[in-house]
Amino acid sequence: MALLSALRRHHPPRSLGRLTVGLLALVAGTLPSAVADAATPPSGSVSDTAPSTTWSAGPFAVPNVSGTAGAVSCGTAQPCDDYALKVSVPAGYDAGHSLRIDVRWPDSAADFDLYVLDATGREVAASASSSDPETVLLPAVSASYTVRVVPYAPLGDSFTGTASLITPPADPPPSTATPPAYANSSAPDGITDAHNAGEPSIGVDRASGAAMFQANTSTLKVTYDGSGAATWQDKSANAADGCPQGSTTSLDPILFTDPATHRTFESQLAGKASLTCYTDDDGETWTPTGGSGINSGVDHQTIGGGPFVAGGPGALTSYPNAVYYCSQDIADASCAVSRDGGLTYGPAVAMYSLLDCGGLHGHVKVAPDGTVYVPNKGCGGHQAVAVSEDDGLTWTVRHNPSSTPGDSDPSVGVGAGGTVYLGYQNSDGTPRIAVSNDKGRSWLYDQNVGATLGIKNAVFPAVTAGDDDRAAFAFLGTTTGGNYQDPAFQGVWHLYVATTYDGGQSWVTADATPTDPVQKGSICTGGTTCGKDRNLLDFIDVTTDAQGHVLAAYADGCTGTCATGGAQNYDALASIARQTSGNTLYGAYDAVVRGKH
Repeated sequence: MALLSALRRHHPPRSLGRLTVGLLALVAGTLPSAVADAATPPSGSVSDTAPSTTWSAGPFAVPNVSGTAGAVSCGTAQPCDDYALKVSVPAGYDAGHSLRIDVRWPDSAADFDLYVLDATGREVAASASSSDPETVLLPAVSASYTVRVVPYAPLGDSFTGTASLITPPADPPPSTATPPAYANSSAPDGITDAHNAGEPSIGVDRASGAAMFQANTSTLKVTYDGSGAATWQDKSANAADGCPQGSTTSLDPILFTDPATHRTFESQLAGKASLTCYTDDDGETWTPTGGSGINSGVDHQTIGGGPFVAGGPGALTSYPNAVYYCSQDIADASCAVSRDGGLTYGPAVAMYSLLDCGGLHGHVKVAPDGTVYVPNKGCGGHQAVAVSEDDGLTWTVRHNPSSTPGDSDPSVGVGAGGTVYLGYQNSDGTPRIAVSNDKGRSWLYDQNVGATLGIKNAVFPAVTAGDDDRAAFAFLGTTTGGNYQDPAFQGVWHLYVATTYDGGQSWVTADATPTDPVQKGSICTGGTTCGKDRNLLDFIDVTTDAQGHVLAAYADGCTGTCATGGAQNYDALASIARQTSGNTLYGAYDAVVRGKH
């Protein structure tokens, strides 16, 4: 739960960077300026025979940041621009088409937000990020909409809107592989934070086989016996086991276990720093560290690690791998590198600014050759990865042109040969994944991995990889369409895992919680402006063990009578889905039987 969550906007999450831009715009808005022009024309239509329409409005000088309070208000002091859009298409047209609405503006420093209301005035879609353009995708059905554009930080700019009926590229055929199966276990009630496990992270010590699970201020060790039964133990960092700053109330907890060195890092956000300790014995003892680099950000921290780039300065101690601490600040996001096993860090280096991408980002991952990846859900109208090929000294943002911005942070998994898998939630809510063989410069096989199971909405993408041609993509999904952040939403959510065995050309998707819903109703990803439906917080996580079995960490929000047909109870129970059958992410272990490794 991020330090800046209170400042995030309703749909999608907001960073302090966006709010700061808005506050600066408010100051600018007090200066004399021209009156905004209304939409020209004020209405339009699209149909199967006339599939596109455009309009424009502006210039705008007065910003409207009312969305930071949870709902947009419109009036003289809080300008909005409404465009009436009518869609007329034959029945069944939505089977192969979508309605795409884009809003663009000339000045990249400005910012407009896009909301779509149905004929009753109910919000059915929104794109309120830092992206230019803002984009929404809706089913191509006959309907009447109000397209509302809000000048969040207009800086005197105008915008152009476009509504089009499009034909999305067809997905490749699904994989014919047997779907893996999963067994689920949860922390017992006696463990601290057992029911306070929103946005968990997970790693596996591949030497001992123990899974290390982090949520809130608790670090839990999970071991499995020969039958696959799980034992949960509290191994939280605290003064008694060597980490005085451990188990301290904070925001944005994160955990990372290096699969090569077996070292686990537990980090708690503390302003522009991190309270971090590491363990080399699965939580029996902990070692305090400097936590983060100088001038690191105040939000959305992530820790990861892996080899240094060949030919560079490399490690300063016997610990062989780099450790990266990345975070988001007011105007940019940055990463700092440790060359002594995470004890100390160099200065934080900017990955991008708000002119490149929205502030919030996913988890850092390091490839076998030392290339570093940090994904972002909104960079110039697309999802993207920030990439460093020189141990974090410089960074380049590389876009996936087939994607549109989403609400949940995307995730990257990197195969043994460097193949990159980018899993994300598209702007239409669907779970998609793409593959790059050239470090994000180009992307292949971009596809919806939920279509075969009828999944209409997904949140919390999490990706891991093993052999270069094998990866797994975990997410929460529902077969109910519509605005899943609407409190009236009636969807039932499960944990799904999609797996590829052919380098991302095809995927097979399995319901990992087929008899136990993870949530009923809405899931809000809009920060502390949300109601009780933010019980799961912002993300889940996924990893592999030494044999390539997938382990997905999630918070179970529907427990007790909710799981057996009762009402949603908004729990957040620490849970792991562990692969028990099917081919793993390491081909050498495909024949291994559960419990015999």
